[in-house]
Amino acid sequence: MDKKCIIKRKGHEEEFDERKLYASCYSSCINADISPKKAEKICDKVAKQIKAEISSKKCVASDFIFKKAAELLEKHDKNAAFMYKTHRDIS
Repeated sequence: MDKKCIIKRKGHEEEFDERKLYASCYSSCINADISPKKAEKICDKVAKQIKAEISSKKCVASDFIFKKAAELLEKHDKNAAFMYKTHRDIS
C-alpha cells in the first residue's frame, strides 16, 4: 500500500500513522468514561473508516482527518467526540 502524506496545521508533511489516530481516539474515549473494550471497538471502526476514506488520496490535510474522526466519534459517543475536539485546543 502506498504511504499517505498528511499536511499538518503548520504546513509540514508527515507520513500518515493510523496508530496516532487510534491513540487519540482511544484517549478521548477513556476520558469520556467509556470502557477500554468499547473504546477499542469504536476506535478500530473510526480508524478503518478514515483509512478507507483517504485510500485514494496521496496527501490529505490533518484538519480533514481531525474533522472526519470527530464526526465519526460523534456517532458513537458525544462525550468522546467532545473530548477529541477539545484535546486539540489544549495540546
